[in-house]
Amino acid sequence: GERISSTEDQFITREGTMIWGEVSGAPLIREGQVVAVVSVARDITGRKRAEEEHEKLESQLRQAQKMEAVGVLAGGVAHDFNNILTTILGNAQLIMADRKKDDPVYEDVNEIRKAGDRAVALTRQLLAFSRKQIIEPRILGLNNLINGMEKMLKRLIREDIELKISLCSDACRVRVDPVQMDQVIMNLVVNAADAMPKGGMLTLETARINLDSSFFKYHGVEKEPGPYVMLVISDTGAGMSREIQSRIFEPFFTTKEKGKGTGLGLSTVYGIIKQNDGFIWAYSEPGKGTSFKIYLPEVRGDEEPMDVGEPEPKDLSGKETILVVEDDKMLIKFIRKTLNVYGYRLLEARNGEEALKVSARHKNPIHLILTDVVMPRMSGPEFAQRFEYLRPETPVVFMSGYTDDTISHHEVLKGGMSFIEKPFTPEGLARKVREALDTG
Repeated sequence: GERISSTEDQFITREGTMIWGEVSGAPLIREGQVVAVVSVARDITGRKRAEEEHEKLESQLRQAQKMEAVGVLAGGVAHDFNNILTTILGNAQLIMADRKKDDPVYEDVNEIRKAGDRAVALTRQLLAFSRKQIIEPRILGLNNLINGMEKMLKRLIREDIELKISLCSDACRVRVDPVQMDQVIMNLVVNAADAMPKGGMLTLETARINLDSSFFKYHGVEKEPGPYVMLVISDTGAGMSREIQSRIFEPFFTTKEKGKGTGLGLSTVYGIIKQNDGFIWAYSEPGKGTSFKIYLPEVRGDEEPMDVGEPEPKDLSGKETILVVEDDKMLIKFIRKTLNVYGYRLLEARNGEEALKVSARHKNPIHLILTDVVMPRMSGPEFAQRFEYLRPETPVVFMSGYTDDTISHHEVLKGGMSFIEKPFTPEGLARKVREALDTG
């Protein structure tokens, strides 16, 4: 009646390969005495590998879910904060416009404005992480982008760091937002330089690469196999432990000393790459440096030059009627104050439904709609679509510091609709309104 005991361990076969084995043993008892031990060994390598694979996938899923949850929270906070910042910065600038520069109040309000500007930068990083930034992607050659940045990158790093750039011979075209891509490269280059306090080698490489389904399966990512452009940014610095590597893309996680960083640099990079349909991994070992590998789908097609845009209007005032649709009371008050200063007449509504009623009651022309994107009951784009049936001649300007599923950059930037990003200044708002009215 003795129990069978078993143990699992790794063994080396005669051929020199490593396998997992399970050895079970049970005593053979005769007349109360152990006379022998019966043991059985079996190869459990397959089962062990399956368990490891399952554990790895579970860990990747947990990490992905955590990043997603933090992203939703960060995006929501940034959206509300952008409304508050628009009111703070806008009112600060309205006060400054009425004061002379030697007035002590001017200086105090200017300090408020500077603090607000810092908060704007922080909010932008949170929005980038949560993939809620409004982006304007276009086809560009990654090599051309890097070549254009080379001088600036050399200025970013110290003299004891050697910068080596090795670019693929092909065009390496991708579809990304160029401003965001600059941000990604600068962030990773600055981090790489920080990891080499005693100097070293910083390498930027691009390559075309075909990725198959097994590659994505190994990394626990659902993506289409096919041609990708790989960007690798490597340093010969201190490297990272596995624990640190598992947390580097989390917002506010930093290994830098206090006051040296917000912990938002890499989370911004992560969000930008995800939003531009790519993915990023870090490869590192303590003492052996770090490589960040970014993969973006390769695209065919000609490069799309930067949009030069319309010439800016000189006179920003007007007498037209504008319907403002915004659910934030403080913000609507600031917009009213600003547009009244420039001479416009205003109609106001708290949401899309109310705006349709206001429009039905107002018999005279409405020259422009200024609407928030994310609102309760009816989103901005949904309201704009319904309003178009009633007054097809009226142009629409969307306001938002944030995008969600109700809006895509394609939807906003097509069909003559224009867009103003929160937080905006009084002059910025007046300029956008005048532009939209003039181009119709």
